Amino acid sequence: MRALLTDALRTLAPPRTDRHGPLPPLMLLLTVTTGVVDAVSYLALGHVFVANMTGNVVFLGFALAGAPGLSAAASLVSPAAFLAGALAGGRLAGRSAAHRGRLLALAGGVQTVLTAAAAVTAAVVGGDDARYPLIVLLGLAMGLQNAVARRLGVPDLTTTVLTLTLTGLAADSPAAGGAGPRPGRRILSALAMLLGGLVGAVLVLHGQPSVALALAALLLLATAVSARRLSAADAPWAPPVS
Repeated sequence: MRALLTDALRTLAPPRTDRHGPLPPLMLLLTVTTGVVDAVSYLALGHVFVANMTGNVVFLGFALAGAPGLSAAASLVSPAAFLAGALAGGRLAGRSAAHRGRLLALAGGVQTVLTAAAAVTAAVVGGDDARYPLIVLLGLAMGLQNAVARRLGVPDLTTTVLTLTLTGLAADSPAAGGAGPRPGRRILSALAMLLGGLVGAVLVLHGQPSVALALAALLLLATAVSARRLSAADAPWAPPVS
């Protein structure tokens, strides 16, 4: 328990000597954002994910089999937008790879614009007319985030998927004969996604999907601004992880 709490504290407030600097808490913010955004996409856009592509592939199979309440078109549009966002994120990471803090700040800024545009679309257009524009905007944002998080290389903080994180929590634990690295970070990652999903679902179920998306945009803006302000040119954590 002590190791878990110590690791959680180091994740939330990393020491200056941490090789990832302030990236872990900022990526937890991105994980909360993912929960909010996927709550909107699943509950308000017709049972489709914009961040969890595993779910979309499975949903596509269900839809092709004739399962009710699922759309094959939506399950295809979302991965297409996600891939386009990931492509853009890869190109962005290639140009800003020398400084991870500035990469996160730049990507967060782009995501803020996309998510804010989605919030405005949800508020102004609404209904079925907004469904596919929202899927595209949010899919682009989440694809970009996933690609950049991959390039940042902070262990157990992918910000969009938890399968490997939860697998590691159990498979690497002392009960399984492992050393149990980063238990606090892994649990915080799951809790961050849970929190985002909870808040997003509450807002959507109360008829406020645009408010949920505005909240996601604010979290992204806070991440981008914080990353920029904390990114000294010679920060020891800035270079990419080899």
